[in-house]
Amino acid sequence: MSTPLITPDLVAVDLVATDRDDATRQLIDLLYAAGRVTDADGFHADVRAREAQMATGMPGGIGLPHARSSHVTVPSLAVGKVPAGVDFGAPDGPATLVFLIAAPDAGDGDHLKILAALARRLVHESFRTSLKEAPDAATVAEIVTREVVPS
Repeated sequence: MSTPLITPDLVAVDLVATDRDDATRQLIDLLYAAGRVTDADGFHADVRAREAQMATGMPGGIGLPHARSSHVTVPSLAVGKVPAGVDFGAPDGPATLVFLIAAPDAGDGDHLKILAALARRLVHESFRTSLKEAPDAATVAEIVTREVVPS
C-alpha cells in the first residue's frame, strides 16, 4: 500500500461528540481534509447506512464504524479518542476509542482485512490502553501502523 493507512492528521485525540453520528462526521471531516474522501456528505450517508444495519460498538469501549464507498479514494483509518465516550451500541457501554474504516467501493476486500486485523488487536487490553494513554496523534498513528497494518 503506497498511501499509509493512517497518519497523524487522521487522529483526533480529544474528540468531543454528542453522539455516534457526530463522532463519525468529525472523523470523516479529517479524511476529507486529507483528500482521502471526495464527498464528505456522500461518505457519511454510506457510513450511516452501514450503521443502520448493525451497531458497530465492541466491548472494551470501542466504536468501529466502517463502509465501502465510491467517495473514498484510498483505504484509510481515522481514529478518535473520545474521553467522555459516545454510544456505539456496545453491550458494555460507550466507546472511548472510535476507529472509522474507509474503503474504496472498488476495493478487493481491503476494508475486511483492516477490520479483521484491527479486531484481533482490540481484544487485547494492552493495545487499547496504549492508544488511550498515547499523548498525541503521532503516537496513536505509530501504534496503529505498527500493530494493525497488514503487511
